[in-house]
Amino acid sequence: MKTVLKLEEFAQFALSIVLFSQLPYAWWWFPALILLPDISMVGYFINPRIGAIGYNLGHHKGIALLVGTIGLLTQQPVLMLAGIILFGHASMDRMMGYGLKYSDSFKHTHLGVVGNHAK
Repeated sequence: MKTVLKLEEFAQFALSIVLFSQLPYAWWWFPALILLPDISMVGYFINPRIGAIGYNLGHHKGIALLVGTIGLLTQQPVLMLAGIILFGHASMDRMMGYGLKYSDSFKHTHLGVVGNHAK
């Protein structure tokens, strides 16, 4: 099942690249921005609960779709870009096993435990 889930996330990441290619931005914007959503981890400097809330907001595909859809409906390329980057980043993270976080630990995700001791 893990392989099927990773393939699904890969397909969604590939979709984000295809959607990005339809925007009026140079190709290099995609790799330049794809890690930007990880800034949502700064809450972990405060505590795991705040960190998990921030991380989950920055990595929630529903929020990404909402931002991108608002951009599409209002014809705002920057919002479409933001939505696509958020969506692509979340897919990329999940493809690598990083899921939405629980409030007890950065390593405790909805996909399981991340790290050297993960089973």
